[in-house]
This record gives sequence, C-alpha cells and structure tokens, in this order.
Amino acid sequence: MRRALLSVTDKSGLVEFAKRLDAFGVELVSTGGTSKALRDAGLTVRDISDLTGFPEMLDGRVKTLHPKVHGGILHIRENAEHVAAVNEHGIEPIDMVVVNLYAFAKTASRPGVSFGDVIENIDIGGPSMVRSAAKNFRDVAIVTDVDDYELIANEMEANEGGLSLATRWMLAKKAFATTAAYDTGIANALESMEAPVMDEHAPSHFGASEEFPSALRLNFPLAQTLRYGENPHQAAALYTDGSGKGIANGKQLQGKELSFNNLVDLDACWELVREFSETAVAIIKHTNPCGAATGGNVLQAYRNALAADPVSAFGGVIGINREVDAEAAEEIAKLFVEAIVAPKFTPEAIERFSAKKNLRLVEIVSGSAPRVIKQISGGVLLQDADRAMAHAGDWKVMTERNPSAEEETALEFAWKVCKHVKSNAIIYARTHEGHGQTVGIGAGQMSRVDAAKFGAMKATLPLEGCVAASDAFFPFADGLEAVSNAGATAVVQPGGSVRDQEVIDAANRLGLAMVFTGMRHFRHG
Repeated sequence: MRRALLSVTDKSGLVEFAKRLDAFGVELVSTGGTSKALRDAGLTVRDISDLTGFPEMLDGRVKTLHPKVHGGILHIRENAEHVAAVNEHGIEPIDMVVVNLYAFAKTASRPGVSFGDVIENIDIGGPSMVRSAAKNFRDVAIVTDVDDYELIANEMEANEGGLSLATRWMLAKKAFATTAAYDTGIANALESMEAPVMDEHAPSHFGASEEFPSALRLNFPLAQTLRYGENPHQAAALYTDGSGKGIANGKQLQGKELSFNNLVDLDACWELVREFSETAVAIIKHTNPCGAATGGNVLQAYRNALAADPVSAFGGVIGINREVDAEAAEEIAKLFVEAIVAPKFTPEAIERFSAKKNLRLVEIVSGSAPRVIKQISGGVLLQDADRAMAHAGDWKVMTERNPSAEEETALEFAWKVCKHVKSNAIIYARTHEGHGQTVGIGAGQMSRVDAAKFGAMKATLPLEGCVAASDAFFPFADGLEAVSNAGATAVVQPGGSVRDQEVIDAANRLGLAMVFTGMRHFRHG
C-alpha cells in the first residue's frame, strides 16, 4: 500500500484509521472536510487537487471525477500496457480508497426537505470511486464501512502493510452492495416525488408519480441471522428498513434470541392492538388471536383477553399498546408466554419479568410499512397495507332492528379484531365491564359456516347475547343461521353478496340486528 485516497461523510474512526495507515508509510490523499479533519489531527495530507492538478469546483460537485484519480485506481498493475499508459500521463497509483457516501436517505426522509437538498445529496464522485476500486479489487482495497477499519489495519500489521486477496474480494462485494443500496434509495425517493417545475412543453405525464414503481427495488440491510426459520431445517435471517420503527427494529430488553416465528407473531399482535385508541391486549398463537380485549388499564385488558381462551394462550405471544406496569407484569408472569411487545415497560415491570430468563421483552416504536410484499414462485406480489377501517358511524343498518348501543360497541370491537384473523373468519365478542372482549374466534376455515361453528366451539365464555363479525359477506343464509344458533344477537359484515337479501331476510326472521360496512378484510397470509 503506497497511497490511499480518503473521502468520507461519516468521519467516525477516521483519524485513528488514518494514523495507522500513516504508520505503514501510506501517503494520504484527501478531499474537503475529510482533509481538514485529518490535518486537524496532525496528519500530513495531500490535497486531491495536488494529485489531479485541477481544483475542486462547482461547489464540490467536481473534485474526484478525473483521469488521474480513476486511472490511478483502475489500471491493472500486471498489465504492461496499462502501466505504460499511466506512466506516460503522470498518473500515480492509488492502492486504497476509503469512501462512505453522502447521507442521501437521511436527507430525503427529513420532513419538509426541499427538492434542491435532495438533489444535492446525491453523491456522484463517491460511488464512481467505489465502483472503480471494487472492479479492480485484485490491485486496490475499497473500504466503505467504518466497522472494517480495525480489521483492515490489524491485517496490514500482520501482513507487512498488505491485504490478502480474500479480504480485498470481501471488501469489493460489500462495496458493490453499498452502491446498489445507495442507488436504490435514490431511485425510490425520486420515484415518489413530483417534478419541481412543470415545463409548458413537457408531455402531460411528465412528473406524475406512478401508483406502483416500474421496478421493485428493495434495500433492507441484514440485522441478524436467526437460529432457524419456521422449522429447524430452514435457515433464516432478519433484515430491517432502518427506520427504527416496527417489530424488526424493536429493542429487546431480555430473554432468548427472537425466533422467526416469534417475530411473525409479534408483528401480528402489534398490528392488532394498534387498531385501538383505548388500552388493548392481544394474545396470539400462529398469527391468530386466541384472545383480545380492551380495558381501563393493562391489567384489566390482559385478564379479559386471557379469559377468552386461557388454554390456547399457553406459549403464546402478547401485544400491548400501552406501557406495562408492575401490577400487570405480576399477573402476566403467571402465564408461560414466549414474548411480549409493548411501547414501554416500567423498571418495576422489567424487574418482575426478570425472573423469567427466557421471556423475550420487546419495546417498539410504532410504525408499519405502507405496502405489503409477498413472494410467490417466479415473482412477488405488492399491495397497499390494509389500513382502512369502516367505523360504526359509516355502517348501514340492513335489518328491521337496529343494534343497541351496547351491541354497537361490541360490534365495532369485533370488527377491528376480525380484520386481523385469518380468513375465513368469524369473531364472537361482547362488552364486559364496559370494554370489548372476544368470546370465540373461528379462524382460517375453508367454509364460513365452519368458521361460525368453530368459533362457537372454541368459546369458554358465555355466547348468549354476544355479537358476531364476519370478515367477508355471508354467501348463504346458513352461515348467519349458525351465528344466531350460537347465541349472537347482532352481526357486522361487509355485504356485497348476490344473496344479500336472502341473508337480510334470515336476519329479520331470527330477530338479529345486522349492519353492512361495505368493506372486506380478507387476510390470506
């Protein structure tokens, strides 16, 4: 290593790394703010303009885009013609490039950011140098990750100032992944933005944002590998969007490593409880709730949720949309559960849970993806996340009898829970001490009639006088009749069947109150 070019946005660890390079006799060449940081630390630095014979210009837009930079990086040292060409033009070899890029994603995601700021934070010279150095990895080391500084310096110390080909290959792969992710972030951000100025001669579609991107570009850095996937013979890993929000970015406070299934179930229960403005608790098994309830506090909501199906709750995952206090923790700790997610746990609650060493506690900052991706053989499906919710004020009463105020409260609770149960789904619910509580859940059945019967079969609380919610319309009256036979007195469903009138007539005959929401909530997986 004779010469290294350093140009970084993130300057953490830079000075120490540069000092170790300097100790190996490596000449340091640098730009702008990086050069100043190194000089301020007492290091001897050569300006890039001295290397190129050309000043930095255009507010820093042009400083490393020069043949003396890219020729110094790209020439193959064992190619006689390459060596002759660089010698002829006075191009000096650059053996290491240390670059991290402008923080485009951070800038683009800033609320109220101007179009100009977004454009100016698109790095041009950095990615160009990264790609040049990575392409010529046999002769040049490309360093894009500050976490690699120590590894590289240690290897150089053990290898008389050099790096192995295996290390340079590893660094090159990481470099190309870095530029790919960077370009993905730019493309995704710009694709969602309108043009800043409309030209009168531009075609009518100019600047229009498409409902869906022309190409699906994903950029999720690896967060961790998992012990295994859904089953022990399946390998698995977790990738995050870097937002700091949602289950993938949750903070684990204690317990065993989160498993693939834990993460899936935690996401399911969190999505359910965040539907509610009041305190809510959901107990999940295999992504379906075995009990869900609201309450005046976490303890009350938990007890109501547990009472709905205490047998199935064993070994489940719990979602809570409020801070968990010591009183609630004391009660929850009596049950064997795999994991609990909440926005906060008090220190006293954490102390209560600490005796259960394997119990995973996860604190979460609320957030959800605006769209849902599902992989199928040969491709992926992309859809908007199901964020809509028809509320009682928008429902249409279809029967001779209107639901009572108590029935309406229970129906709205059941409708929110139903949205998060695998289809076909029938939910039986009631109000208990003024709050919503599931009574029986019929999930994932091939027949809606079977879902109604299964939900009633699962009930451990009284069904008489409860209400029922159906995630999609009743295609025939038999499903509604099964709900009525179970003890329900009011029903909420989307409507929309060609046999709606037949179902309405059956509801009137059975003395049920029935409302249509006009909105379906299928949940296929």
